[in-house]
Amino acid sequence: MKKYLCYCFEHTEEDIRDDLARHAGRSIILEQIVAAKKKGTCQCADKHPEGR
Repeated sequence: MKKYLCYCFEHTEEDIRDDLARHAGRSIILEQIVAAKKKGTCQCADKHPEGR
């Protein structure tokens, strides 16, 4: 089973590291997560195994 840092979009630690490397230290993934939270479309509570 993969260990996700973001269960909404199923991003792993490796995904975040790769994203930072590709974008000169800027995380496009983090920006997408923040935007989803602001829109209220984040599903962490539903998708996270511990409900958070």
